Amino acid sequence: MAVDFDFTIIGGGVIGLACARALAKHGSVLLVEQHSIFGGETSSRNSEVIHAGLYYPSGSLKETLCLRGRKQLYTYCEEQDIPHRRIGKLIVAPSLDHPKLAQLEQKAHALNIPISRLTATELREREPQVNAAEALLSPETGIIDSHVYMLRLSQDAERRGGLLMKHTGFKRAASITSHANNHWHVTLTTTDGEYTVNSKALINAAGLHSHDVAQACGHPLDTLPPLHLCRGHYFSYSGQRPFNHLIYPLPEENLTGLGIHATLDLGGQVRFGPDTQYLESKVTLTDNDIYTVSPDLKETFASAIQSYFPEIHSNRLTPDYAGIRPKLSRANESAADFTFVNPRPLHEPPLLHLLGIESPGLTASLAIADEVVKRLTDNLSAL
Repeated sequence: MAVDFDFTIIGGGVIGLACARALAKHGSVLLVEQHSIFGGETSSRNSEVIHAGLYYPSGSLKETLCLRGRKQLYTYCEEQDIPHRRIGKLIVAPSLDHPKLAQLEQKAHALNIPISRLTATELREREPQVNAAEALLSPETGIIDSHVYMLRLSQDAERRGGLLMKHTGFKRAASITSHANNHWHVTLTTTDGEYTVNSKALINAAGLHSHDVAQACGHPLDTLPPLHLCRGHYFSYSGQRPFNHLIYPLPEENLTGLGIHATLDLGGQVRFGPDTQYLESKVTLTDNDIYTVSPDLKETFASAIQSYFPEIHSNRLTPDYAGIRPKLSRANESAADFTFVNPRPLHEPPLLHLLGIESPGLTASLAIADEVVKRLTDNLSAL
């Protein structure tokens, strides 16, 4: 079976789905996802937060695409009736005049992100159970139902003519270069066996598997930034919810994570997490135990949470879920930026690897898709 497409996307998480929706306006699209559902890995195992864009290095793709993507995402949620709320986030400081808090406030002003500083008294009026010397309120931070969001993206992509296939694995791709017809010869696998398709362009949006896909496209791994898998655990908190906002401690120095913070879902359930636990490179991602949250982590979580929520009852903490982030930085290193790799000369069929798409990937997803469209359509027009 050979079917021709303009764009073939490997990976059906939120980034792949957003790319399928955007690229379907510019040509025929095939998206393949190895699992039985879309977004079953990183995209559905996170905090489901719409970030304002405060934390990222100036001029980075994370900053640029988060700022642009946040506005696009709120608009899309309104248009598509996707459950979401601009609930607001409080970034709490343990001491007065903390330099990190001042840096975040200055950055918000420089980027025209709404922000306000709260005294301890003003904070207690909003959140009586939160203990901090002062805080920043980010009213543009929100929460979203990521599952409904991905459903809408898939529906949009299919409405525009895209073909989205589950239970379909990617095996390899070979570039075919000729004067008349440059394309990718892509081998896919299903329960019925292997088959091939021909595609003008190839997009690697495979998330945790992106380096494996790159290698199967003939890209030497030693020319790519190494992948580091980082697990984050979440605990739910039973009983009456103690907060009305998202509560974040000041970010870690190297931004490996944002600290164990308090989030709420759209049903009012409070969760705490994630922590950061780097995994060995030989870990098997298909092992279901990889997503297990050990009850032994409870006291570590409770200790971290007590820094801003001293009245926490650790017996109300219950293991909830875990997610894995595809980081391009090691533990104790500054967080790496999103990385888009286009390894092909202009006269060869376009290929784009999307690497290290961790937070704020959900917030930035529509903007990432627009960037992919721009890079690929520029590439195709040069052929």
